[in-house]
Amino acid sequence: MEKTKIAVIGAGPAGIGVAVEVKEEGLAPAVIVEKTTHACDTIVKLYRAGKRVDAVYQKVEIVPQGRLSFTTESKEDFLARMDSLVSGHALDIRYGQECHKIQATGDLFQVFTSAGLQLEANIVVAAIGIFGRPARPVYPIPGEIRDKVLFSLPRELPAGKDVLVVGGGDSAAEAACFLSRENCVTLSYRRPDFFRINEANICTLNGYCCTGKVKTKMPSDIEALEPEDGRIKVLFKDGGPLSFDLLFYFLGGSSPRVFLENAGVKFIGKRPQTDEFGETNIPRLFLAGDLALDKGSIMGAFHSAHLVKKGILRRYRDLVAGEET
Repeated sequence: MEKTKIAVIGAGPAGIGVAVEVKEEGLAPAVIVEKTTHACDTIVKLYRAGKRVDAVYQKVEIVPQGRLSFTTESKEDFLARMDSLVSGHALDIRYGQECHKIQATGDLFQVFTSAGLQLEANIVVAAIGIFGRPARPVYPIPGEIRDKVLFSLPRELPAGKDVLVVGGGDSAAEAACFLSRENCVTLSYRRPDFFRINEANICTLNGYCCTGKVKTKMPSDIEALEPEDGRIKVLFKDGGPLSFDLLFYFLGGSSPRVFLENAGVKFIGKRPQTDEFGETNIPRLFLAGDLALDKGSIMGAFHSAHLVKKGILRRYRDLVAGEET
């Protein structure tokens, strides 16, 4: 297990901001794990070419007190700014590594990614974007099997089960590989080929398929689910029915709440419990960016990175001092 003093989950503005803040302060450099193949995925995917990136979001103006700020500029200029920060500060970003678990073990955290990276860290900062709702299938899920149909990996992973994973993106591929360590896994996708999975994940998935750990059913389109003797009967449009113990959907969207609750983070209503520095009820586990803000914005993300850095300095400086100090 690789050791680092600070692990940051997510390479968006908040995650990059935290890494820059702690490095400029002379603390140990952070290791950032990022599920995509690039930084600032929301800007890359959701902003059209030339779209304006606003410093003021929904009429809420935030003036960051830290080292990072920007003025309203185009998508391309903003991404160039972020790339410059990454290269100029030599940030250590591990791309293609979606964190699926944070586990506290004594005075340390263990960070696991579905692509196989394992980090041991003194401090973890989660900066993984806004709360979403996982996409659901168009057909109904019968009440008798709802407890067997999941939209994210649970805290206690199953073992010895026949599992169907449905989806064609990185989350589906990563989940299928991870679940196959203790289960018989079939990955179902409606297209004949994967085209939305990054290179690292497709290589890993191919390896699992070649060794028989993951079976694929492609193309396959599900038309209905039915209960069957305590299992799930899956009716495919293009083939006979198959039965499984558990069914996992990864059709888009995500729920950081489940991820955080699995790590032990408490919630007050819909918001995670944090203090003025973004520290959760779990000592040394911080939240930055949208997770820590009522209204997410890039300037807010930069400011939250500064607050996280202040909390680390005030409470845990000795744990994360750089070698030069």
